[in-house]
Amino acid sequence: MHQATTTTGGHVLSTQGDFLQRLKQGHLIRRLSQLYIGLALYGASAALLVEAGLGLEPWGVLHQGVAERTGLTIGVVSIVVGAVVLLLWIPLRQRPGLGTVSNVFVVGIAMDGTLALLPETHSLAVRIPLLLAGVVLNGVATGLYIAARFGPGPRDGLMTGLHRRTGRSIRLMRTAVEIAVVVTGFTLGGTVGAGTVLYALSIGPLAQLFLRVFALPPASDGSTVVATGQPERAILRS
Repeated sequence: MHQATTTTGGHVLSTQGDFLQRLKQGHLIRRLSQLYIGLALYGASAALLVEAGLGLEPWGVLHQGVAERTGLTIGVVSIVVGAVVLLLWIPLRQRPGLGTVSNVFVVGIAMDGTLALLPETHSLAVRIPLLLAGVVLNGVATGLYIAARFGPGPRDGLMTGLHRRTGRSIRLMRTAVEIAVVVTGFTLGGTVGAGTVLYALSIGPLAQLFLRVFALPPASDGSTVVATGQPERAILRS
């Protein structure tokens, strides 16, 4: 009788363990899906801003300017710049995550792929909706990939790393770096315009909204998935 009870109890524990394992696997699959969908949409949103031609986000201005000077596609430039920024993490003692490394490649590939599919547009009646769609989609994408908690993008991590090493606020580090990026990109031929201002004013509120929309529930073991650092405080071009 005692043996039967033990066997039954072991079977129940095994079943519970299998159930928890499946929940954990499902949670991981959701996080990975959210990460890569978010990164792909980020690249697509950046392409919409490029096609609108009314002004890019700060890092986009730099990427476009370098692309104009080198003849490379803007997506390839985004990948190269992302890799260079990632190297700057070394002296800042930042540790990249899966999302950090994936960001470098997926965003640039998705950007070039989307630009190849988009027809050329000249009418403001088309370019303005493209700009608005690009800004909103960028907020959606930011919320998706940051909420997945696989680590910040290379440019986000640069800001938080400078914040920790210098003791200056993230807001100050973001402002200083992005001003330098915009000025450099504009000098090289990148597009600065109404879209740049609209992006700067709206991306913070949009990203915060979609971070709440796409926030992940606690992991199945009761723990909460936590990213390194505080990416919500540095909603930047990743």
